[in-house]
Amino acid sequence: MKPVRLLDLGRKPYREVWQLQRELHARVAAGEERDTWIVVEHDPVVTLGRNAKREHLLVSAEALAARGIDYVEVERGGDVTYHGPGQVVVYPIARLERFREVVPLVSALEEAAIATCARFGVPVERWSEHRGIYAGGNQICAVGLAVKKMTSLHGLALNASTALDYDRLITPCGIGTRGITSLTRETGRTVSFDEAKLALLAALAATFSVEFQTGELQRAS
Repeated sequence: MKPVRLLDLGRKPYREVWQLQRELHARVAAGEERDTWIVVEHDPVVTLGRNAKREHLLVSAEALAARGIDYVEVERGGDVTYHGPGQVVVYPIARLERFREVVPLVSALEEAAIATCARFGVPVERWSEHRGIYAGGNQICAVGLAVKKMTSLHGLALNASTALDYDRLITPCGIGTRGITSLTRETGRTVSFDEAKLALLAALAATFSVEFQTGELQRAS
């Protein structure tokens, strides 16, 4: 098992963690830092990926701000996504040996999400037209990565007990024909962030053959 550092940040604003991702990415890409994975729960935020269409944001940035929801344009792939309480977000900041490992990386993240859902007795599937994981046709886990200098950032977001009315704000991942769901909705009981986090981290460790070692948060000087 390959040891990798895990930063468990608890609940943090998106922009703070985005800046940390970029700092860590620069250090991992330069060989100054080992692979580092981040697990976090975000305050409410809407993010637009580099392929996002503006019409998939259904309200103005001002309307989002009035509701206490941040709005950020980021460098990951994919369209528009919501992050918020009750959603387990994992960012692998990992060095790739070859660029062709990008697609297998995305597939492996999906595989870990599938195993996590199975742990809760929730049958899910991939969809050939859009990356991510779906339960009953509705997205339960979004995946969006960026790879620069052969090093990944951004990652996946699994809905555990997330409020599911955010489709009134955005067209999630730009998919107008499918809805959104969560482990809580699919199981008929509350699946907490912590419960889903532990299950997802175990599935990621098994899928990637890594051993997560909890580390301290160290910012670049």
